[in-house]
Amino acid sequence: MALAPAVVIATTVLSTKTNLRTDQGAVHFLGHADSSFDQFTAKRAPTYGAFLRRHMWRMVVFAPYFDHKTRWYPNGWAYHDAYAIYRGSSLAARHPEWILRDRAGSPLYIPFACSNGTCTQYAADISNPAFRRYWIADVRAELRHGYRGLFIDDVNMQLRVGNGQGRQVAPIDPATHQPMSDRAWREYMANFMQEVRAALPHTEIIHNAIWFADSPTRTADPYIRREISAANYINLERGVNDGGLTGGSGPDSLSSFLSYIDAVHSLGKGVVLDGNATDRQGTEYSLASYLLISAGKDAVSSSGMTPAHWWTGYDIDLGRAGGARKRWSGVLRRDFARGMVLVNEPGTVSRSVELPTTMRDLDGRNVKSLTLAPASGAVLKRR
Repeated sequence: MALAPAVVIATTVLSTKTNLRTDQGAVHFLGHADSSFDQFTAKRAPTYGAFLRRHMWRMVVFAPYFDHKTRWYPNGWAYHDAYAIYRGSSLAARHPEWILRDRAGSPLYIPFACSNGTCTQYAADISNPAFRRYWIADVRAELRHGYRGLFIDDVNMQLRVGNGQGRQVAPIDPATHQPMSDRAWREYMANFMQEVRAALPHTEIIHNAIWFADSPTRTADPYIRREISAANYINLERGVNDGGLTGGSGPDSLSSFLSYIDAVHSLGKGVVLDGNATDRQGTEYSLASYLLISAGKDAVSSSGMTPAHWWTGYDIDLGRAGGARKRWSGVLRRDFARGMVLVNEPGTVSRSVELPTTMRDLDGRNVKSLTLAPASGAVLKRR
């Protein structure tokens, strides 16, 4: 993977004011400013600040650490979980009635980071109006520090609540005093997200959501459509790098995944392919797939991109798209004014293709033909 330090990269990602109709071929990169990224933000080094503004279209950041950094990086999305109450927190002590419980009255959790019979996050009762009011007031106070938007994690449109071993357990629904149904959970989450949207009408809102929720209905479900409509962007964790995606046209196929993205676009919303690849094949596969679906209001991400470690492939701009993706020579293809992208699906065979004309790959080599392994892609520029 070709890398370049911040000080020598001259190309820029298009600004957010760019006309979306002409922006399909530009890369909108989403960074993640977790604790390992602090070394690049703690001292506000001029080269780093300039790098972030140039290359990180948006970043997921964390309050209160980032509260005083929004002046030099104004495009942060402040992280907040939709229904986490952290074990041992003052909130858990003050409001035990906001924690979902099983039939025996034991507290339930978000099934993540569980060990020794407990997990780090209790599952909050999102049907509780008092909890929702508290949550909205809390994020509104955070946003006053100058964040561009709000990244809401765990906007799960299928019930994700469990016991201390991480096993799924249906909580008792306070409205019915019976185990909560998936349908009731989806309704509560959709109502909650609509309340957040109404309270923050001018804030960019991002839902980290499960694309396959309520299969096979998915985006035909009215509650899922309401949830999507309450966001500006839907974050798709792992993106096309998700090892569960298959070839063909089944429910877990890349084809179904792309159809979900089409449905999100039809509602006027963007998506983030939040990939986790660190190798060259996985990273270019993610980038090619992003350009395959880009409507000019989408974004892409990958692991490990920092001011000291940057792949110049993310600086590409192929210009206006010549149309939608199409199937060609056994792969998916999309043409742009200044190039094209090809994607070979997972779970298939390697495909060899002859290009319409000699083109240049992301390493600057002239290519007239190429072979794509399963779950791989190619981003090609016109010479």
